This record gives sequence, C-alpha cells and structure tokens, in this order.
Amino acid sequence: MNIVVFGANGPTGRLVVRLALERGHAVTAVTRSPQAFPMSDPRLRVERGDVFAPETIRPLLQGRDAVLSALGVPYGREPITTYSVGARSMLDAMAQHGVRRLVCVSSSAVDADAGPHGGFFFERVLQPFVTNVLGKTLYDDMKRMESIVAGSDVDWTVMRPSGLFDADAVSDYRMAERYVPQKFTSRIDLADAMLRQLDDRRFVRTTVAVGTVSGAPSVAQLMMREAFKRPPRPTASGAAGGVSDGAAAVGQVSE
Repeated sequence: MNIVVFGANGPTGRLVVRLALERGHAVTAVTRSPQAFPMSDPRLRVERGDVFAPETIRPLLQGRDAVLSALGVPYGREPITTYSVGARSMLDAMAQHGVRRLVCVSSSAVDADAGPHGGFFFERVLQPFVTNVLGKTLYDDMKRMESIVAGSDVDWTVMRPSGLFDADAVSDYRMAERYVPQKFTSRIDLADAMLRQLDDRRFVRTTVAVGTVSGAPSVAQLMMREAFKRPPRPTASGAAGGVSDGAAAVGQVSE
C-alpha cells in the first residue's frame, strides 16, 4: 500500500514509518524538516510539508492509498490548533485526490468516562490535573479534531492511546472500541495498531482505545522519566500551538 505519514519525524511517527517499510508499504513521510529525518529506503520519500500551509501537502497525496497522522505538540498555555487545523488540511487534500482511508491519533484523555480507571491518586489527582490544567488546551483541540474527522465522509479511525512510553518491540496490547483498562500505551504498540487499521475494517468510522498489557511503567516512573527530559525547543512562532513533530509529555498525551 502507498501511504502518507504526517508527524513522521516525531517519536511515534518514526515508528510508524519504520514498521510500514518493514511490512512492504511505500511511504511518504511528511515533516517540516526533511533533512533531519533519520531513515532512508528505496520505498521511502521524505517530503517537506506543514498542515498550517495546506498548499504544501496537497500534492503529496496524489496517488496515495491512505493517510496516517501522528501529529503532535507539547502541552502549552496558549491555544493549540495543530490537531484541528491538521485534520482540515488533511481532509481537504484527501478529497482533492480521492484518498479514502484516514488513521489519526488522539488520546484517551479526551473522554474521561472512556479512559482507564484505577485508584484514588490516578482518578482524583493525576488525571484531572493532566486533562483540565496541564493539557487542557491540547485536549480541547483534540476534541475539535475528533469532531471534524467524525463529520467527514472518509473511512476514518481515531486511535486513543493512554500514557505513552517507549519500548523496544511490539508487545501484547489491547484494542477495543472506546475503552480498554490499560493506563499506558507503548509508542511502538500504537504504531503497530495504526498500521493494522489499513487491512482491518472493524474500526472504520469509530474511535479505538489502545493499551499495552505488560511492561508499562508505573505512574510515578512515567512522571519522573518525563520530568527529566529536555524540554522541547520552541517553534518558529515561539508558541506551543505551532506544529511540533511529536513531543512527549507527562500523562495521557498523544503525539
């Protein structure tokens, strides 16, 4: 299959590209900084594109079969529009070239009732702080993105991982419509789940929760790991709402 990956230079996007190439797909990796992309392959095209400049991405979808979006930004106090603007730009380009399949990443945090549960600290302290304070502007825009995608006529699937963490290989994970009990999702499991949607029609036009079963960190471990990471560099505009090619953050954040 000939696919386009947005947010290709982020931590999840790179895994999507790598796994797609390993499985024989032809891949167009879209990033604002193609010179920084770390992979090369005869079936890989690395193209400059920015969802805030839709004219830069429209030509990239010609002759493609599907779009996978791992777009992401870090938490920020300023309004974030990357997800909603990205959805509109991608859907516009898809309509122009007749591309029907879209798989994009949101987060379990956009729906507290459908998100994972467990324990006083998680449900009463951490989750409300992450969703209503630390990540409010980000999750508000994810909700807008989900609404835009759901209102389209394409064959869409929205992936909702929980707290993202790094792992070396695809592991045992769960996928289900709207809810899984796992609190964490490895990025490589998320990438694998996204690619599985290309051949699996069970979750067309629905949201899918994704959770890693084993090897996930504890809440405290994840918070410590993310707290000591180098903060992401500011975008050209200096605002967190500009397109980042994926950034990790504490809690249930997507990329």
